Amino acid sequence: MTISAAFMRRLAEIAAAETLPRFRQAGSVANKLAGGFDPVTEADREAEQAIRRAIRSEFPDDGILGEEHGLENPESARRWIIDPIDGTRSFISGIPLWGTLIGLTVDGDAVAGMMSQPFTREIFYTEASQSFYDGPGGQRRLSTRGTTELPAATLCTTTPALFAGPAAEAYARLEKSVRLARYGTDCYGYAMVAAGNIDLVVETGLQPYDIVALIPIIEMAGGVITAWDGGPAENGGAIVAAATPELHRAACAILRG
Repeated sequence: MTISAAFMRRLAEIAAAETLPRFRQAGSVANKLAGGFDPVTEADREAEQAIRRAIRSEFPDDGILGEEHGLENPESARRWIIDPIDGTRSFISGIPLWGTLIGLTVDGDAVAGMMSQPFTREIFYTEASQSFYDGPGGQRRLSTRGTTELPAATLCTTTPALFAGPAAEAYARLEKSVRLARYGTDCYGYAMVAAGNIDLVVETGLQPYDIVALIPIIEMAGGVITAWDGGPAENGGAIVAAATPELHRAACAILRG
């Protein structure tokens, strides 16, 4: 079953009705992590509930997994994966490098996805095996750029602090191999790979709701996204997304080295 762009846009609007009024409003922030800081806001919780209601209304037999409210209908082969605000740290800091992520898996494979950034009025989404952008400047089909060599590549990660031990050493080697590295992009970095603005995103410690929506957006734009070991990205963990197969192979060779 093809998921229409109209439905994805409706979900984006439903989420934005909960997130935008609370952005840059100094709302309350709760911490989900004892011994650390994993923030959650009222906007996260309310946006996810609103998205769930819309999905249940349209597809009542589908499963739903969300960051804030867990799993329902676990036996369904079709499962929606929701992160109402990916980049909550950016959200609570007033920085518009956050987005609403909604993806769909069938038998565990990511087949459709959307990333919406309502403050900048941008949406990245899939339809009929293609990826699209709509926002300031109009609509266009997404396509990764043709970078094949690391010395010409731009790399993004949320923060090098994600990595520890051998993974930190591997990431440092990769960063030294590229032309430019930028931090703090969360889901926006992956969207920029699909849009042809950057070439690589490397992260670790991801959950399915952090990545599933972004997989088809990148793949249908011509990119490659996997775990560091080459396995599927749908389960999260350590992830590398690249603009071209050649660049993906080169990055993975360093990350596995």
